[in-house]
Amino acid sequence: MLRIATTLVLAIGLSVAITSAQQPSTTGPYKVLKSAKVGGEGNWDYIYADVAGRRLYIPRRAPAVPAGAEGSAPTSTVRTRLTIFNLDTLEPAGEIDAVGGQGTAVDPKSGHGFTSSRPVSMFDTKTQKLMKTIDTADAQGDGIVFDSFNERVYVFSHPTKDATVIDARDGTVLGRVDLGGVPEEGVADGKGLLYVVMQDPQGSVTVVDVKTMKAIAHYPFGDLGGGCNGLALDAKNKVLFAACARSGNPPDAKPQMVILSASDGKILKTLPLAGASDGEMFNPSTLEAYSTQGNGTLTIVKETSPTTFEVEQNLQTMNFARTIAFDSKTGHIFTMADERGPAPPAPPGGRAGRGAAIPGTFTILMIGK
Repeated sequence: MLRIATTLVLAIGLSVAITSAQQPSTTGPYKVLKSAKVGGEGNWDYIYADVAGRRLYIPRRAPAVPAGAEGSAPTSTVRTRLTIFNLDTLEPAGEIDAVGGQGTAVDPKSGHGFTSSRPVSMFDTKTQKLMKTIDTADAQGDGIVFDSFNERVYVFSHPTKDATVIDARDGTVLGRVDLGGVPEEGVADGKGLLYVVMQDPQGSVTVVDVKTMKAIAHYPFGDLGGGCNGLALDAKNKVLFAACARSGNPPDAKPQMVILSASDGKILKTLPLAGASDGEMFNPSTLEAYSTQGNGTLTIVKETSPTTFEVEQNLQTMNFARTIAFDSKTGHIFTMADERGPAPPAPPGGRAGRGAAIPGTFTILMIGK
């Protein structure tokens, strides 16, 4: 995932101001239902909805030390912690200190949660206590997914191009799966297959047999997709939705959703996205795929049949609200971001950076019909 650097100087408690909100959008059924300004400092990446436990998880951590500043940069006052919210009200529901990382996954059967930190943290969702840390050697966790098929957690690592497999019942490391590329998001079909989107320049999906822990197929996108960060699955109709930040060759590359068969990788359709995607979910009840983009947009793609698809809506959300969680019980979508000050001037020949985060503005959005 892309990294959000939140450099704040004031420690702020988790006081929530929940207000009704409706953001402008193109014609369509979705709108922002709630906006919860929860505050709090620290970097973040993924947001995770525990549907059974009715909790929303967001790991927070200290900002990275700027390159070349090691040894001279002041110690950050930001605590690494796992922030927990009520999935229905967005009110704070607890924190677990010293549990950080990029993303979270929960096994509802055992009540065990995991974060893709290094080492991986395993916690009890009921007591909100750290149970243990799990050594993953040289793997550096990023994306993470739980598969109910055999109660296993898969932690994806960019530098080692693999997935560490963990038994969710006791935290045992069962091995690694060589994915043949830089993995980003994964999604399981619940029947023994795991699909992982690759972040490589051309884009692809790797198919894993979870019983053997081996990659059994690779679906390349060719020139259709690249820098792919999101992946969703219609398990019933065996359709994959890959959300890519850039498609085609520079300077004509553009954000695009690549829709393909989960059975053989055949490309079924490509559709434009309103921005560079960094996360995706699928709603099996409505046959809609949701892609969140860093420019503050949400693209909704409707599956009108297993072979026909269309962009249903592009909704304005909040600038930098780029990762996504989905509540299958309510049909609500969640994303988050903070407000930023003016961007600094661009260096000669370079791109302008983002402005500093405004203290207390970290906000969770609830989206629905």
